[in-house]
Amino acid sequence: MSAAAAAERRFAFGANWLRFLTQLDERRITSAEDSLRIMLGVQDLKGRTFLDIGCGSGLFSLAAVRLGASVTSFDYDPQSVACARAVEARYGARGADWRIEQGSVLDAAYMARFSGFDVVYSWGVLHHTGDMWRALESAARPAAAGGLLFIALYNDQGWISRYWLIVKRIYGTGAAGRAAMIALHAPYLLVLRALVRLIAGRGQLPRGMALWYDMLDWLGGLPFEVASVDTVVAFLDAQGFEPLRVVGCGSRHGCNEFVFRRREPRTP
Repeated sequence: MSAAAAAERRFAFGANWLRFLTQLDERRITSAEDSLRIMLGVQDLKGRTFLDIGCGSGLFSLAAVRLGASVTSFDYDPQSVACARAVEARYGARGADWRIEQGSVLDAAYMARFSGFDVVYSWGVLHHTGDMWRALESAARPAAAGGLLFIALYNDQGWISRYWLIVKRIYGTGAAGRAAMIALHAPYLLVLRALVRLIAGRGQLPRGMALWYDMLDWLGGLPFEVASVDTVVAFLDAQGFEPLRVVGCGSRHGCNEFVFRRREPRTP
């Protein structure tokens, strides 16, 4: 899918994030902090460096800042960069060590600037680059020996993933395509999910996300690539990483989450 994905009309991720800002509040920020604590197995990130690759809204960079990390964030999309800077201006701690830049994980010269990070974070990003495996290899390099790599990649559902690719292509054709795909899938992606969460007593999405903007991202998110859990684990094992935590989707759509640790070099 990589060559085809590279030629797709890119979804306006940054514009979607800017609209998400109207929903952002302290509850969502706290939820993002809790997500980092749980997945990374830490209480805080004091004294640690944190690289956010494809920072999107900037929410998780902010969460890392609030947990005490020194944070570097970048995104390919200028509107995502603007969104992260708006989040920093509104919610960032005064004097916090947080740098926000525009850059691409596929730009080798740009990525060569980064090394020795305690935590490298890229959630739901690399499958949107148009060259997922090269992006994953590039994203892994800045992690220090013993450092953590926290990523999330779309689950490979076989023929169902091919269906979702068609949906995304139709969504990207224009206003009529967007309206048709929203009307067709909102009963499942929006209404049913909201009812299930309401019945279960869980009003807010995990990680501080919002149902409406989550749905638009899913329906329109091109480029689009997928990977199985086993394929990702094998790929990063060859790069010198061991899995610490894997939260898979099973047969459902969505992202498989991984936390890897770079192996320490063996002493002679």
